[in-house]
Amino acid sequence: MNRLTVAASHDRFLRDGKPFFYLADTCWSAFTNAEPSAWEQYLDRRAAQGFNAVQITVLPQWDRTPVEFSPAPFHTDGDGKPDYGRPEDAYFEKAARMLDSARERGFLPALVVLWCDRIRDTWACKKLPANEMPLEAIEPFVRYLARVFGRFDPMWLVSGDTDMESPETVRRYLIALRAVKSATPSCLTTLHLQPQADLPDEIVQAPELDFYMYQSGHGVDQSTAYLLAQKFSTRRAKRPVVNGEPCYDGHGFGNTYGRFSSFHVRKAFWQSLLSGAKAGVAYGAHGLWNWHSRGLPFGSSDFSGLPFPWHEALQLPGATDAGYARWIFESFGLVEAEPLDSPLLSPDIRFAASPTGNLFVAYAPFPADIPLGRDLSRHESFLVNLAERSIVRPVLRHGARGTTLALPDCNADILLVARGQ
Repeated sequence: MNRLTVAASHDRFLRDGKPFFYLADTCWSAFTNAEPSAWEQYLDRRAAQGFNAVQITVLPQWDRTPVEFSPAPFHTDGDGKPDYGRPEDAYFEKAARMLDSARERGFLPALVVLWCDRIRDTWACKKLPANEMPLEAIEPFVRYLARVFGRFDPMWLVSGDTDMESPETVRRYLIALRAVKSATPSCLTTLHLQPQADLPDEIVQAPELDFYMYQSGHGVDQSTAYLLAQKFSTRRAKRPVVNGEPCYDGHGFGNTYGRFSSFHVRKAFWQSLLSGAKAGVAYGAHGLWNWHSRGLPFGSSDFSGLPFPWHEALQLPGATDAGYARWIFESFGLVEAEPLDSPLLSPDIRFAASPTGNLFVAYAPFPADIPLGRDLSRHESFLVNLAERSIVRPVLRHGARGTTLALPDCNADILLVARGQ
């Protein structure tokens, strides 16, 4: 697998000099919870759907579905607690064998180095203080990971689901970021954040940071998909932007609002992509990220809803929509489009266009008469019914104030793509 680089435009990834669209599936708990045959089945399914990356946390995910796994990632001290200075080689060798299988199918590993429960002063470490990794163990552990996994040319997600409210938290993640970049200088790095979190200036200005990753999360208000894309893509220190955790397919939200469906997944994807996060997106299925099995307990059900068993979560339709989004984005060169102001009709409708105006893209989560704010009379246009993954000719009305997309003949979310002739 060829290594990724950041384009000179600082807004996308390249592989062999060509744009690379990052489409990751989230299977945080694979190293601890996935049996070998299940892992092979999973990889085959996601490869067929068009995914090209897998997001995994290296150490056991604190809120995964609990299973007995062997071996543990660290030897223990006299009190039975993990000795972070003594990694258990057998655990990491097993993980490396899993990545061998992933690489055979063309997947890029995106590995979380230290989920937030391992780092002092984060919200999760306050809940689970016994999980904290001592300061002196951070750099040796990170360099150990680089030795074990560096041959896979992974993306490094230095943090996982973290807030950045404490100087001590920032200090420790900077140590990890600098260590992993020093040990594997050709691998791309980022930090995975909580939806409410922001990167402090010390990290934004760090030359070891290669791209921005945010998560729009699983709350009722999903405007985060486009608002965070706008925020990170307009930073003075310009870097590619990825939505690394949109709402999970089948995840509960707000306890009384049901579950996110493939529609919500598509909405988060396209709002992210057209608002500045055009380097890529990740998909997650509730039950697969934690590799859940029926009958086992799951401690976060009050927030997330009971997970689907992993083999059922694997079949949720949003994953196919994700692969289709990648195909559209790559096939029609949508990486060239820059975000535009949205129409007054609704901020949920997102616009993007190339600087030359030859490419124009609009996403709407509902059908409507939509004023497009520019003249597309000389463009060739098509409309995608995203729910059915079908393409039709749109009805466009051209006038003195520009072009309007007439109410489409489908009750679904839609994508309009127009190219100048």
